[in-house]
Amino acid sequence: MDRRKFLSTSIAAAVVAGPASSALGAAQGSDSSREYYELRRYHLTTPQRKLADDFFRTALVPGLNRLGISPVGVFSVSIGPEGPSTYVLMPSASVETLATAEARLAGDAEYMKAGADFLNASSNQPSFVRLETSLMMALAGAPKLIVPAATAQKGPRMFELRTYESATDQDHKVKVEQVNNGEVAIFNKAGFWPVFFGDTLIGGKMPNLTYMIGFANLAERDKCWSAFFSAPETKILFGQQKYSSPGLVSNVSNTILTPAAYSQI
Repeated sequence: MDRRKFLSTSIAAAVVAGPASSALGAAQGSDSSREYYELRRYHLTTPQRKLADDFFRTALVPGLNRLGISPVGVFSVSIGPEGPSTYVLMPSASVETLATAEARLAGDAEYMKAGADFLNASSNQPSFVRLETSLMMALAGAPKLIVPAATAQKGPRMFELRTYESATDQDHKVKVEQVNNGEVAIFNKAGFWPVFFGDTLIGGKMPNLTYMIGFANLAERDKCWSAFFSAPETKILFGQQKYSSPGLVSNVSNTILTPAAYSQI
């Protein structure tokens, strides 16, 4: 299959399936004020990095913006496994917009011209190694993505991407409830810049929820996490019996990301 069509085909198939996917079926009937997020991870080799960066900057981000997908975040991995790689975050009020983006971009002459070298790379010199993608719906407690003030000010910023996996759907729902019922507010109070909180509908390591928080630098990150865990609200929230089970979360993964100069987040 043409790699450009992979994403739109897989997500669109899931959308059409509707009731066949309980998570997506539920999302389709949910509060329309909650956004959807597509998060891509491009696995790269070092020689591929410039080609990919040029593609994201000159073709993908402008092309997505023309489809109404904005702001688009582009991030490189500073601390995390399987580098080098680049994450691309795409928010939208409509799941259909994300599902059909690749097909619509294929009909965008400006996108196809600007991205020709990346899109038409040969199999013996591919433009990337592998692409992972997930589709998320915003949590009720954080229905929309928030761009940090530091982005508009072009100030220093880094981001932490965290994924919380659960062994069962029941445990996952309880963890989502915990985040909705207090964690988002505590992140704000602790000094973090909450960007998005998403419940994964399609992707790997399900069930899971994923969120992104920002900070100026690693020293500020440590300071914010210390404030988070020492906050009275944290102790009350995590002390509740339904949230204190050691099996509520089976695995936590986190990655530190640095935004590209042209990233809109």
